[in-house]
Amino acid sequence: MASWMSAARESTRRDVDDVLGKRGALSVADFAVLLSPAGTGAIEGMARRSASMTRQRFGRVIRLFAPLYLSNECINNCSYCGFSRDNPILRVTLTRDDVVREARALRSEGFRSVLLVAGEHPRFVSDGYLRDCVNLVRGEVPAVSIEVGPMEAAEYRPIVEAGADGLVVYQETYDRDVYHEVHTFGPKKDFDWRLGTPERGYAAGFRRLGLGALFGLADWRWEALSVAAHASWLFRHCWKAFLTISLPRLRPCAGEFQPRTLLSDPEMVQLVCAFRLLFPDAGLVLSTREPAKLRDGLMPLGITLMSAGSHTEPGGYTGAGSGQVHYTRGGRIEAIPGESTEGIPAAGRVTAATGQFEIADARTAGEVARAIERLGFEPVWKDWDVALASAPAGQT
Repeated sequence: MASWMSAARESTRRDVDDVLGKRGALSVADFAVLLSPAGTGAIEGMARRSASMTRQRFGRVIRLFAPLYLSNECINNCSYCGFSRDNPILRVTLTRDDVVREARALRSEGFRSVLLVAGEHPRFVSDGYLRDCVNLVRGEVPAVSIEVGPMEAAEYRPIVEAGADGLVVYQETYDRDVYHEVHTFGPKKDFDWRLGTPERGYAAGFRRLGLGALFGLADWRWEALSVAAHASWLFRHCWKAFLTISLPRLRPCAGEFQPRTLLSDPEMVQLVCAFRLLFPDAGLVLSTREPAKLRDGLMPLGITLMSAGSHTEPGGYTGAGSGQVHYTRGGRIEAIPGESTEGIPAAGRVTAATGQFEIADARTAGEVARAIERLGFEPVWKDWDVALASAPAGQT
């Protein structure tokens, strides 16, 4: 990593042009050169090649998905997360009927791919609960992925058997020192346990693996190089799975954590293009954490999957679970305070649980789809790979 970081900081424009002139596959060392400050001056050339490569591999298709939050209960203290245990927020875990209600609402909007998200709390979010939720949502939409606390492979298998095909887990930060600073309590403190999660998921049968870093916690070039090294390892050892890479930046949330580092918009463009050039066949994901204008600008350059019309609070699409909302402080349930309570966003009081973070692109799913079409792309709501994989023998 030291030599890569040196390349990421000290490469010249000639080094960048040499990498862009290569015909074959790029290395992580080449990726480091593209991330260098010199690469910022070559963004136009990087963007042209990245856009061309994406069209060759993926056509003009942008796949859409929606997160469905099951629970914002959590036993971890993560200083950057709105769900952190010690944050005084309104919490709820959806019942199975609530989950079906939310899934049907998303289906009615056109979604055929859903990501189930939950905080890590074994009392509320067990593997049995997740298995049931996957099974129920799978009855409404054909493609279901999960983003939950890390598990053993044996715990994942019933969830896979229930119909989940994708596992998403962000390392958050690959800087061990920073990792230990921002994770102060709970099982998430174990860096190595989290790092090995994609492999356990692959062993359990997930055929889609998603990874990424949360930009804003440590040096963005270090994080990007770490994601690239991790992804390269997974491509070699979990080669039967389709790999996606997400590039989320920190957003405002309960607890009011401020980013420790900055990844600017131009650097985000550079990052997207560099990842596409390094990994021509990986899915690149852009969520509603990013503002609409930036999302529209990045779309032609290498993005292949986007969330749309997102809510980051359980029950956000229908108001499901509002009758079971409770207030916690320091992990303890207390009476829901009055309107003057500090630390609870106005949109998360009494009638709805608190969201994990504030989204930046507030467009509806339909508005996002129309924007995709205006840019000359095709919004695809259905995961065709899943449809083909699940077709009866002899039918395609």
